Formats: sequence, C-alpha cells, structure tokens
Amino acid sequence: MAGDPLQYDRLMLEAARGVIRQALVIVADRGLIGEHHFYITFRTDHPEATVPPSLRARFPNEMTIVLQHQFWGLEVGAFDFSVTLSFDGKTERLIVPFAAIGSFVDPSVQFGLQFPDMQASQASGAAAEAPTAALAKPADESPPTPTPAPVDAGDRVVALDSFRKK
Repeated sequence: MAGDPLQYDRLMLEAARGVIRQALVIVADRGLIGEHHFYITFRTDHPEATVPPSLRARFPNEMTIVLQHQFWGLEVGAFDFSVTLSFDGKTERLIVPFAAIGSFVDPSVQFGLQFPDMQASQASGAAAEAPTAALAKPADESPPTPTPAPVDAGDRVVALDSFRKK
C-alpha cells in the first residue's frame, strides 16, 4: 500500500539494517569474537558509498568485503560504516552506507540477511521488499562457504513477504 503511513516494509528494512549496525558496533568495540566474521556485499555505485577509483573500476556495481583477519579502523555511524582493508597489498578506506548493503552473512553461525535491490525497486516504482533472513545450526561436517548468499536453512528461513498484505 503506497499510502500506508506505517510502511511496514520500510520498517522491516530499517530493523534488519539495525541488526547489521549493532553487530558492527560490537565488533568495533570488542573486536571479532570467537569464529565470527562477516561477508558484506554492497553497491559500489550507491551515491553515498566511498570506494577508491581503482576498486570502483574493478567493481563498478557491487563488491563483497570480508571482515575477518585483516581489517582496521572499523567505525560505525548512524547511516554507514567505514573500514580499512587490504587489496593487493595496498590498504584502502571504504565508507559503506547501510542502505547500499545487499547481503550480510556471518558463516560462523550460518546467519544471513539478503536485501532487495533498492535501485531496481526505486527505478521500477515498486515498493521496497522486506529482507529475507536465514538462521541455522552450524554444520560440523563442512566449513562455511565464503559466499554472500544466505544459508539454506530449509523451513527455518523466514520470508517476510508471507506476512505482507497483497
């Protein structure tokens, strides 16, 4: 409903991005705990993303960063986070708006959030879709795969679209 003043779809997007923000705040404060690490895929072409020109040339639309062993200076703001990472032996500072994030995965606990492509939704005039979440028990037999896609958790995946009025 375009005229719905509550805009639950937008509220869900903000809440899901709040989960990412809080996880990053904890890591900025304490460092990574245990086996936790993050794969974050974001739109490099988002107008508020700050990506060095050499990386933007290599990744003109989106890129996935890993916060695990080598990252420095993680700072979390209200609307974005910044971090220094090493690319081909050279450190680069990135500023990533939460609105530019397409997916967030912590494979250590098989947790993932996937967001709709906001630019495609805005361009087509479609309402924003709610994110999809996945949470499952870690599997002991195989290591987590380093991909930004949510983990297939079968019937434990919550598709928020099922709660939306059509």
